[in-house]
Amino acid sequence: MQLTKRFFTMNVLAVLISVVATALAVIVFIAVYTRAVGPEAIGGQDLKRILEVRAELAKLKNAASGLEFEQLLEPQLQHELSEQVRNSEIDTVIFENRKLVFASGKFNSIDLEKALLLSDHASEFETIEVGSKTRLFARTDYALPSGDKGTALFLAPVQLETKFYLYVGIFTVSFFLLTFFITNFIVSYRFARGFIGPVARLKDAAVNMSEGDLSGGIAEEGEGEVRELCRSLESMRIRLKESLYLQEKYDDNRRFLISSISHDLKTPVTSILGYIEGIMDGVASTPEKRNEYLATVCSKAMLVNAMIDDLLLYSKLDMNQLPYHFEQTDLAAYFDDCVADHRYEFEQAGLRLTLANKLQQPLTIRIDRERMKRVIQNILDNARRYADQECGKVEIKLRETRTSAIIEIKDNGKGIPEQDLPHIFERFYRADSSRQGDAGSGLGLAIAKQIVEGHEGKIWVTSQAGEGTRMLISLKK
Repeated sequence: MQLTKRFFTMNVLAVLISVVATALAVIVFIAVYTRAVGPEAIGGQDLKRILEVRAELAKLKNAASGLEFEQLLEPQLQHELSEQVRNSEIDTVIFENRKLVFASGKFNSIDLEKALLLSDHASEFETIEVGSKTRLFARTDYALPSGDKGTALFLAPVQLETKFYLYVGIFTVSFFLLTFFITNFIVSYRFARGFIGPVARLKDAAVNMSEGDLSGGIAEEGEGEVRELCRSLESMRIRLKESLYLQEKYDDNRRFLISSISHDLKTPVTSILGYIEGIMDGVASTPEKRNEYLATVCSKAMLVNAMIDDLLLYSKLDMNQLPYHFEQTDLAAYFDDCVADHRYEFEQAGLRLTLANKLQQPLTIRIDRERMKRVIQNILDNARRYADQECGKVEIKLRETRTSAIIEIKDNGKGIPEQDLPHIFERFYRADSSRQGDAGSGLGLAIAKQIVEGHEGKIWVTSQAGEGTRMLISLKK
């Protein structure tokens, strides 16, 4: 329901409740007043008397309507009308052309003229004031042959208990105003608590958000549209806070990457410049020496190129700008291909690369084949670099749990110190004992972690000094 409709409905209900409550209260008041004072206090006998007098007045009016005006002037009829006063206390007053002709009782002429004037503008059987008394009246008019007008006015005194009705009126008005005030206060309080208060707090929250303060949460409060507005603003605040957090994170990453890659690039670039200057200065005086210098320059340039490629790849992964193309893949067949692709490099380095399939049956996983190859390559490059150089061995082992496929890549190198294990997936991190002298970009394992997490997987490492390192990857079946 819209806010305006709800407010209008609440006010209408307040009025209706006040009216109904007042009506019930008046009924209770009359019952209590009657029991306390007595039925006669509310004018019950007077009402009965009024009904009887009205009936008599109606009879006289009907009788007079059947007579000619001249008949009313006859002494015999006037005598009968005078006797009527004794029987029913109804007085008859006759006017001819608004002049008093006959009155069955003793009246002041001014009072009678006033009564005639009042009866011109009042309905029959209503009360008018004649002298000091309240009287019911009935009236019959006659058109005379002379063009004048005759009037017969019948007056009957009545006694009304006005005190009771005054009490009822005062009670009714007072109770209605009190009830309306209370219900209106409740409506206003409810409206303020459900709408005005939350809107005021929303305004303060919006001001804080506009000033950059996104720490304060917005509670869902109020009713209807206000609660929905609170929910929407809180959702917007959270998204805006996450957006600012990500922006700060990207800015920090960019600054860190620039400073780190600048430091790492400086070494090979300095080396390239040194060898080129050596060639230009004639230090490499023989063709063999020049070829050696040029080969070194080429390897250093390739290293710089690889470092830049890794930096670009990591930046795209970190900003979720690199799309994945997932395929259903047989795990054992995929790693058979990986081992075949890397076996020659390991043989050239004098190392042995093997695959141990511990799967009970063929297992299918959903991966991006090219991105996962980059993960395996980075891990195998590290394993090849730090494996035991005399009898180096790297083993890839495939096994499974109830929900996951586990890929384990183990080398028999000197291992990683325990204090360095929590940090090896950080950008540009190199443990002194196991990573010093690394010619890579320092982003290999950080890239591997980003890709595995992009597959909703997990990567971790275990290692003991002198016993080698085990890198484990868990992927959903």
